[in-house]
Amino acid sequence: MRKLTGLFAVLLILPLAAFAQERGGGGGHPQGGGGGQHPSGGGAHAGPQVGGGHVPAHGPTPSRGSAQVQHGNEGGGHSGGQQGHATYRDQPSHPEAPHVHAQNDQWVGHEGGRNDARYHQDHVWEHGHFGGEIGRNHIYRIEGGGRDRFWFGGFYWDVAPYDYDYTNDWLWNSDDIVLYDDPDHPGWYLAYNTRLGTYVHVQYLGNQ
Repeated sequence: MRKLTGLFAVLLILPLAAFAQERGGGGGHPQGGGGGQHPSGGGAHAGPQVGGGHVPAHGPTPSRGSAQVQHGNEGGGHSGGQQGHATYRDQPSHPEAPHVHAQNDQWVGHEGGRNDARYHQDHVWEHGHFGGEIGRNHIYRIEGGGRDRFWFGGFYWDVAPYDYDYTNDWLWNSDDIVLYDDPDHPGWYLAYNTRLGTYVHVQYLGNQ
């Protein structure tokens, strides 16, 4: 009789233990997957590593050096563009284009310095300075065009030719961008794509 009673008790306990483990006692994975790769250790509540609507609090700091441009495999990756473009994929899930880390607002790919020949202009500020808002407090929605000429709010821009390949996945009639000053390359602004977390050098063309 005791054996039957013990067996009955075991049969009651096993389902309860399994139910408790399913309810979260077994150390489930954080949402979004790969939470351990977040530089800030944000865990389950951390946002995307790059993009996803994140807006950097500030632009890049001025480069300390004045290194000449390095073509080819900057950063150790494979060459990605027709002109021997570098890859800036510093982590497996990050884009090959210059980008900003959402956790700490690190601008990856802006280390060329003032002598970077890729962004030299013979006529600096040829069309004047942009008179609109710069920085995190104003988001602009691209209304049309392409990398060689796009616009929003009646203001026109073009992308630096060297950066063309970095805009292949931009949406030229709907993406939101934030403009930042470029501290190293006179004549250029930095257009940051909030959806992708990538950025390119852009030149102001005026409002006509």
